[in-house]
Amino acid sequence: MNIWSYKMMRTNSSIFHFAIIFMLIFETRTQLSDESEFLVNRSKTGLFHVPKDLSLKTTILDISQNYISELHTSDILSLSKLRILVVSHNRIQYLDISVFKFNQELEYLDLSHNALGKISCHPTLNLKHLDLSFNPFDHLPICKEFVNMSQLEFLGLSATWLQKSSVLLIAPLHINKVLLVLGDTYGEEEDPESLHNLNTESLHIVFPRRKEFSFTLDVSVSTAVSLELSNIKCVLDDNGCSYFQDILSKLQKNSRLSNLTLNNIETTWNFFIMILQLVWPTSIEYFSITNVKLQGRPDLRYFDYSNTSLKALSIHHVVSDAFSLPQSYIYEILSNMNIQNFTVSDTHMVHMVCPSQISPFLYLDFSNNLLTDMVFKNCGNLVKLKTLNLQMNQLKELVSIVNMTKRMKSLQQLDISQNSLSYDENEGNCTWTGSLLNLNMSSNILTESVFRCLPPKIRKLDLHNNRIRSIPKPIMKLEALQELNVASNSLAHLPDCGTFSSLSVLIIDSNSISNPSADFFQSCQKIRSIRAGNNPFQCTCELREFVQSLGRVSHEVIEGWPDSYKCDYPENYKGTLLKDFHVSQLSCNTTLLLITIGVTMLVLTATVTTLCIYFDLPWYLRMVCQWTQTRRRARNIPLEEVQRTLQFHAFISYSGHDSAWVKSELLPNLEKEGIRICLHERSFVPGKSIVENIINCIEKSYKSIFVLSPNFVQSEWCHYELYFAHHNLFHEGFDNLILILLEPIPQYSIPSNYHKLKNLMAQRTYLQWPKEKSKHGLFWANLRASINIKLMEQAKK
Repeated sequence: MNIWSYKMMRTNSSIFHFAIIFMLIFETRTQLSDESEFLVNRSKTGLFHVPKDLSLKTTILDISQNYISELHTSDILSLSKLRILVVSHNRIQYLDISVFKFNQELEYLDLSHNALGKISCHPTLNLKHLDLSFNPFDHLPICKEFVNMSQLEFLGLSATWLQKSSVLLIAPLHINKVLLVLGDTYGEEEDPESLHNLNTESLHIVFPRRKEFSFTLDVSVSTAVSLELSNIKCVLDDNGCSYFQDILSKLQKNSRLSNLTLNNIETTWNFFIMILQLVWPTSIEYFSITNVKLQGRPDLRYFDYSNTSLKALSIHHVVSDAFSLPQSYIYEILSNMNIQNFTVSDTHMVHMVCPSQISPFLYLDFSNNLLTDMVFKNCGNLVKLKTLNLQMNQLKELVSIVNMTKRMKSLQQLDISQNSLSYDENEGNCTWTGSLLNLNMSSNILTESVFRCLPPKIRKLDLHNNRIRSIPKPIMKLEALQELNVASNSLAHLPDCGTFSSLSVLIIDSNSISNPSADFFQSCQKIRSIRAGNNPFQCTCELREFVQSLGRVSHEVIEGWPDSYKCDYPENYKGTLLKDFHVSQLSCNTTLLLITIGVTMLVLTATVTTLCIYFDLPWYLRMVCQWTQTRRRARNIPLEEVQRTLQFHAFISYSGHDSAWVKSELLPNLEKEGIRICLHERSFVPGKSIVENIINCIEKSYKSIFVLSPNFVQSEWCHYELYFAHHNLFHEGFDNLILILLEPIPQYSIPSNYHKLKNLMAQRTYLQWPKEKSKHGLFWANLRASINIKLMEQAKK
């Protein structure tokens, strides 16, 4: 038996299985605090045995699509918390279900697509999902112990021979869905009534592939609400595939059956139409036909639409080998169906005619076909239609679609995406049906002109992936528009909500927006969701205010924040998240920057001025200038004149008010010891400036004696002499200052510009003139000694 031929079964079963797995996994994950520790996926890893390094906390284990041939108790003995086990698509030939006896929490077991020919059962196993389908069983793999699986919701089986006795074993169970895969040799010994006792709401039977349908199995299970039949081939029977016709006729016995799905059909046009006719008067409400291959040409026959319960008919993926067909006949049968919901997709249909009378259609899906702008042209019989899907066709002119909708008075949703639609304002009047609320025109070649051709009451508009460069102003007001999708265009700015006063959802990612306006959220105050990531943001001063405005909005409103919002320019910021982009307000506000510089300059100027006044800086500058001029003149004197010796032991600086003490006390006591004194009244050279005379006297004297008193600090010339002497101290490199404090000087009486005097008095030792005569001798001795010591040192040099 070639069981692998069933691998190409219809996808509905796979979707169902996936949904169950997903729900169970989701349920499990929501109960676990650390998902990664419990979910183990080792599918497609080339395993030959169940891995031994599994966590004891594993609850979900997927080891499908490997090369495992055996399962042993020791393989999963330690996995006491295991709930879901997927071992499909392996090479297991025999299974003793008792290997799971220590896995009491196991609910989901998938052993489909293996090589199982036999199983033995364990009475304590209580599963919700057991899949043994697509295995080469001869008989139904049903054990008597299955009756104990009271929670069983899904059961997948395989067999080449059906026995009524086997089905009786699970008759007491009420199973939600049963999948039955029939082997290639099925039909040689067939019991038509073998499924009569099956108790299930949904039954899916997969007949053998590539085999002419010649089966008598009665599939009208009395409890089934949903029936799905796959692999129906009847192309050789001139009598119209009588076997399958009989099966469909028996469906009328089950009044509970409301859903019928046929997959993988290969038949003639005539029998295809007959299938529709046979189902029409039954209790079936939802009929789906998928993956159809048709042969021949249909005969022109009358179609009886009366006495139907059908609400929805779906036809997907139809191919035909006929080069020429009576298309108008086929279109008339389809367009005049008296049902509410009709889908014809992926059928290469090139046209659809207007119903001959007022149609009950509420929903039409003609997606993925070859329909042109002529579809439903001037059609006035679709007045009840609410939803129309023309996605993925050959539509080109938007004006034609606009005119098509004019007579669809109830149309609310229209999908014309993935076509080649364009709009030219000069093509004529653009008047949509007034009922349209939801319009999808994505993935076309529309430009900004489309904003001048929109339904006035539109609430949801999808224009993503077009060629829109801007939203023009002015445009018609769309006061009802709530959701706008203009992603993947070439927009450079965020829209102004003055035109979209009710806009609450904006999708504008993947455009060319570099400097979005910070006023957007003020203009669009009703926005509750915006997706504007993946744009080439320029992280400059212009973007700063927009980033700040984002910070004032809830992150739940900004979708994709912060990962999708990155700097694209300048290069040093490229890839930086907008939330990490910071620039100071001062560097971005020119006015504020100028004001700050101006204020700083004013403060600096005021500070310098205050310091100049406090420290008498102009006076010092004037003195330095005069000193420099004097020194320059001295350098111009011939070298032989400069080479001279010092002429005085000391230069005396004093206030004129203290001259009496100087002449009566100081001079006599020093000169009587041979000490030569330089006084301004007898030593200054006539014709020279006072400053120059002061400098010359200081330079010609070993020492400079300053007689300090309150009168001294009031004399500007005394200040000059002290300044130049102190300057000469640093210039010549030896100590030449002697301070005599004639009278105490209060600190508050010293002017602010006498800071050098304050420093000298604070840092240097000075001689104080004693009032007691008994101490005068010691004073003169100390003064003469300080001069004589220096003279002695100078003599040694």
